[in-house]
Amino acid sequence: MKQTVPGISRRLLLCGASGAALAVHRAATAQGAWPQRPIRLVIPFAVGGGTDIVARMIGQTLSQQLGQPVVIDNRPGASTLIGTEIVARARPDGYTLLLAGSTSYSVNPALRAERAYRPSRDLTPIAIVARVPLVLVAGSGTPWRSLPELIDAAKARPGRIRYATFGNASGSHLTGELFALAAGIRLQDIEYRGSSQALVAVIGGEVDLGIDTVASVAPYVRSGRLRALGIVGAARSGLLPGVRTLAEQGLPDASFDAWYGFAAPPRTPAPVLAALTRAIVETVASPALQAQLRAQGIEPTMVGAAAFMAQIEKEIPRYRALAHRAGIVAAE
Repeated sequence: MKQTVPGISRRLLLCGASGAALAVHRAATAQGAWPQRPIRLVIPFAVGGGTDIVARMIGQTLSQQLGQPVVIDNRPGASTLIGTEIVARARPDGYTLLLAGSTSYSVNPALRAERAYRPSRDLTPIAIVARVPLVLVAGSGTPWRSLPELIDAAKARPGRIRYATFGNASGSHLTGELFALAAGIRLQDIEYRGSSQALVAVIGGEVDLGIDTVASVAPYVRSGRLRALGIVGAARSGLLPGVRTLAEQGLPDASFDAWYGFAAPPRTPAPVLAALTRAIVETVASPALQAQLRAQGIEPTMVGAAAFMAQIEKEIPRYRALAHRAGIVAAE
């Protein structure tokens, strides 16, 4: 469903007689020429992962739309809390933005009640711009060549088969436990600092399994360094068309919706948000960018602010309930 974020009209900005309206007008005047300098796009993952791939592709086209460089700033760690909190605390002037996925917007608020921010209070969600399926993969040195073989082995050795996560209570951790619950097995999660490190660990045999985006794992699956056992999502991927979804393999409850969205710090002026939203809409509509994203197994989309918040509000209670069932406790 395509949506855009409505901006504040010029008439509304100019007509208010109250002090609040005057303050908005002054902010609009001050920001009228935005952007005047490079924009920092914070990515709460290390270089090379799925989020980083999406950010660099979109950032290049966005910089052309805005007429200013979009500088990628990778800030991995603490299950994306480090990078996300940088943006939440940044000056609300439109020059520091966040591009992250559901780990930042839904999983952390669901699982980290004491420390986590609330997206509706501590961020300004702008738009969801891409969706991508996750893939359950095994290292080439493991004996399992199919999902049933893995499940049988896990039932025979409860808690002995290890899978890599991007951190305790991260999206990959939650997805792994979702799969385990649906399959009736127990797995051992091993924490790494981001997608790249986790994939290296699976490829190198430090752990048995990994869960990552199709964009990240497809080259290694094609080269034989990883085996794809199932798509963790509603549909197959064009990059790995022969890999069935977990639902097709008898696990309809093992589904995790992976997406990427832009957000700004709270209290970012409405005129800046409107200009930024227009630029993002034009960026995602670019045929060249869409082709580039789809070549990586990433589906471009445009979901505006209201539907973005509705997605977050739907996911948070689901993930909180799942964490309770799986016994996941986030370290504060």
